[in-house]
Amino acid sequence: MSFKTLHITNAYHPTSGGISTFYRALLDRANQDGRPMRMIVPAAESRIEEAGRHARIYHVAAPSSPWIDKRYRLLLPSHYLPPWRSPIRDILAEEQPDIVEVCDKYSLVWLASCLRKGWISGVRRPVLVGMSCERMDDNVALHVSRDDLTRFLTSFYMRWAYLPMCDFHIANSSYTAGELVDSSRSHTRHRREVWVLPMGVDWETMQAGQRERVFREGLLQQALAFEDAVLMVYAGRLAREKNLTLLLRTLERLPDTRDRQYRLLCIGDGPMREELQKEAEAVAPGRVLWIGHVQERRLLARIYANADVFLHPNPREPFGIAPLEAMAAGLPVVVPNAGGVLSYASHQNAWLADANPEAFAKAVLDLAGDPDIRSARAAQARFTAQSHSWPEIASRFFSLYEQLYHRFHGLEVRHPAAALRLYPVGQL
Repeated sequence: MSFKTLHITNAYHPTSGGISTFYRALLDRANQDGRPMRMIVPAAESRIEEAGRHARIYHVAAPSSPWIDKRYRLLLPSHYLPPWRSPIRDILAEEQPDIVEVCDKYSLVWLASCLRKGWISGVRRPVLVGMSCERMDDNVALHVSRDDLTRFLTSFYMRWAYLPMCDFHIANSSYTAGELVDSSRSHTRHRREVWVLPMGVDWETMQAGQRERVFREGLLQQALAFEDAVLMVYAGRLAREKNLTLLLRTLERLPDTRDRQYRLLCIGDGPMREELQKEAEAVAPGRVLWIGHVQERRLLARIYANADVFLHPNPREPFGIAPLEAMAAGLPVVVPNAGGVLSYASHQNAWLADANPEAFAKAVLDLAGDPDIRSARAAQARFTAQSHSWPEIASRFFSLYEQLYHRFHGLEVRHPAAALRLYPVGQL
């Protein structure tokens, strides 16, 4: 069956991370399978990008985000609520999608409510899917307040506003799904099914990285380190929610002597860069190499293959594509023993630690000192990452979309949940 999916998100810009990576993988799969797929994303100016024979991206002019990270832009209710000069209305009327997936809990999710109530004329009622790639309670606690009133209001919004707007919900991990499940279980009137599907990894590119003496020597020289130094890597947005000060505090607790040096390679950019650089000079001067955003995936794979350990400091990570990429490259990873990274990280393929400097530093020392365990876990990590290759993950998403379409219309479900390893709300 050929049906058209349309996906809309604010988490998209030229150098954005996990969510745009996910949707690019879906676009590739759609083109390979001949599935019509459309996207609507914010941009500096409006344009249409033909993303293959069967895929199209509508870039809609939108203002910059006034808070958190100004590299992002925001599609607002003004882009779809007014019956005149509303670009998203025009796109929906032109495309007539069978499924609309909204990846946003704030300004865009109200579009689902408008479609549900038939308030956008000329657009037939699609199946409405909410895609959760982060937890609202974590974001509000970090950027607004952690007090009891704020927690109550967040829970109220999730239960009575966000959850009922869509027919089904998908989350990228059981951790992310948790607040959706809690909201649905407490509902007698608007219970919704929540399905969990993981994100993926560019397996073919990441596993191809090789240890290269000259390339590693170049990294060591840039990091002002000796030949036998331990090169630690972080890759991701430099943003407050990533708990990045843990990286510097961990580095501070690791020795820096002629016998053994430890250096941190920081890959990525974001609103906290200047603040982190100042803190690094205070607690670990000269021990952090700021690489910035790496656009070329093969270069990223080479860096991973020539480093010694990947550090991921966020205990509230919704999923964590970057650690999974490091695992694909054979780079040992240290991750918190909490959050969405536990979807794939375990004591068999990674080093799990409490999210504090002492525990992270101990994990680094342990893995650096035991090559046999390091080799065994790295091999298991590659196996884990291979099972999350993007073509396979994207295929599973389209199979789920088809299943949800059939469920909504009361048709026979062609792909049982067990075959896709999906978990509806009652099984979480």
